[in-house]
Amino acid sequence: MPRALRDIPPPLELACLRALWRLEQGNVHAVREIVGQSRPLAYTTIMTVLDRLVRKGKITRSKQGRSYTYAPTQSRDALRRAAVRDLLDSYFDGSEAELLAFLRGNQPTPAPSFEPDRRIDAALL
Repeated sequence: MPRALRDIPPPLELACLRALWRLEQGNVHAVREIVGQSRPLAYTTIMTVLDRLVRKGKITRSKQGRSYTYAPTQSRDALRRAAVRDLLDSYFDGSEAELLAFLRGNQPTPAPSFEPDRRIDAALL
């Protein structure tokens, strides 16, 4: 079964998205210039990452003369919400209260003890 696309992009894709949010739209050269301030990469690497983001629907591409111009399809805040939701679901069992307690530095509540679900054990065998 093919792996589902995650809403949260990996670090290099996120760096390119950050550059595009800053620019609002830009070509490979402009994105590379911004990304290169913290992580020098080849022009072709940035071009490949931008192409990947187009295929995932995270950015759009339009022809401008001999080059392409890229623009984000998702706002920074929308991606932040998705990332927080992923964090919440993955590490705090969807509990906003547990996340807030963790961020405040409160002691975590002890994990409830439970009997393992035999159906899960059987499915794993």
